[in-house]
Amino acid sequence: MAATSRAAVKLDWSKVGSQLGLRGSTATALSNFKKRNDDARRRVQVLQDQPTSVDFGHYRSILKNTAVIDEIEQYFKTFQPKTYDVSKQIKAIESFEQVAIKNAEETKGKVEVELRSLEKALNDIEGARPWEETTVDEVAAAAPEIDEYTARLVKKGRWMPPGYLVRISFPRHTAELRGFICSSGVDIC
Repeated sequence: MAATSRAAVKLDWSKVGSQLGLRGSTATALSNFKKRNDDARRRVQVLQDQPTSVDFGHYRSILKNTAVIDEIEQYFKTFQPKTYDVSKQIKAIESFEQVAIKNAEETKGKVEVELRSLEKALNDIEGARPWEETTVDEVAAAAPEIDEYTARLVKKGRWMPPGYLVRISFPRHTAELRGFICSSGVDIC
C-alpha cells in the first residue's frame, strides 16, 4: 500500500494526458478521476488531523446524567470497526480502466486515419497545378461525366447548358439577344 501511495504522489497529472495523447471523453474521465482522488486525499488528511481520543471525564463534569456517559464510554471501548470487501469497487475501477484504454486506442486510431487523410489532401493541394494551366483534356479525364453530359446536349441540338443565360447578366439588349438565340433554333427558351 505504501508503494502505491508513493507512486501516486510522484505521478504528474498535468503530463499524463499530454504524454498519452488523450482527447475527448477519455481526457474528461481522467480529469474527473483526478478531481475525485484529490478530494479523497483532502478528506483523509482532514480526518487524520482530528483527535481520535474522547475525554469522557470532561463530559462527566458537564452533564448531570453520568450514566449516559458511562454507557457511551462502554460502547466506545467495545467498538470494533467493520471491514468491507472492496473487491467490487476494485473490479469496477479495473473495468473502467479497460474501457478508458479501449476508448483511448480507438481515438488514437481514428486520429491517425484522419491525419493520414488530411496529409494526403494537403499533398494533393500543394501538388496541384494552377487552374490556368489545366487543359480541357485533363478536366475531361478527371471528370468523364462532363464529356458524357456535353455529348447528350449536342445530340439533342442544344449548344448551351440549361440556365446559362440566367447566370450571365446582359445589361442591355437582353430581350433582343434572347430573341436572336431563340430564333436561331437553339432550344433554351
